[in-house]
Amino acid sequence: MRDDLRAKRDALLAKIGKQPVVMGILNLTPDSFSDGGRYRTTDAALDHARRMIACGCDVIDVGAESARPGAAAVSEAEELARLSPVLATLAQALDAPLSIDTSKAKIAAWAADIGVVAINDIWGLQRDPAMAQVAAAAETLVVIMHNRSETDAGIDIMSDIRRFFDRSLALAAAAGIAKQHLVLDPGVGFGKTSRQNLVAVARISELTDYGLPILVGASRKSFLGSLIDRDIEASLAGTVAASLAAAAGGASIFRVHDVAEHVTALKVFSAIRPNAAALKSRTP
Repeated sequence: MRDDLRAKRDALLAKIGKQPVVMGILNLTPDSFSDGGRYRTTDAALDHARRMIACGCDVIDVGAESARPGAAAVSEAEELARLSPVLATLAQALDAPLSIDTSKAKIAAWAADIGVVAINDIWGLQRDPAMAQVAAAAETLVVIMHNRSETDAGIDIMSDIRRFFDRSLALAAAAGIAKQHLVLDPGVGFGKTSRQNLVAVARISELTDYGLPILVGASRKSFLGSLIDRDIEASLAGTVAASLAAAAGGASIFRVHDVAEHVTALKVFSAIRPNAAALKSRTP
């Protein structure tokens, strides 16, 4: 890893655990469920990235393959075509650290050469057998996300998440990925029923014993609507509520579409929560 990228990576690492870290979503896709097609050109992507940074974004997660349910698989060639030259422009023009949202090892290796400091793998190193080695060689941060090929309402989702993480962490260790470069993501909205998504957020504190930062991406997920019997997939209020619930459970990184609102909400949450005991003791 180049010295300048190592500095960006380490600066991002230093924030985790000391303050909420906001990861802004930048989709270069035509079919993402929320913002597909809006940022496919280099100019549009760069403008949106700059807006998110101005709003307080700590890292930008760039993806070129939709992970929404039912989305068509994208070939390596197509994913690369969508990313290039946009990612190169972002890496040159922005001071903020970049993350690549991909499950393809060759794409991850290319992106690391371009200038990303994190690999966000929605299959947690388990889909592409070369991914762990690529991440180890690149020395990037690695987000290990829980996923399933299909939902199963009958399983204990927390036990399934732990089994998945254990397997992914074993792969990471075998490849030589440094533990301090790992992040866990319970995969809200991926291979889970609405109830299982709710459980994953509500019981996120059970994952803190891994001793690793936890990322949560509940932004605009459809399960939020099931909680109030309404379709609020794009509801900002529902997303912020889920993110704050995750923060209360120990999550420290939040992958979101609406950066400004989350930066504000998480700052207020962080200011209130550590002072709760002191404030209570002063109450007459």
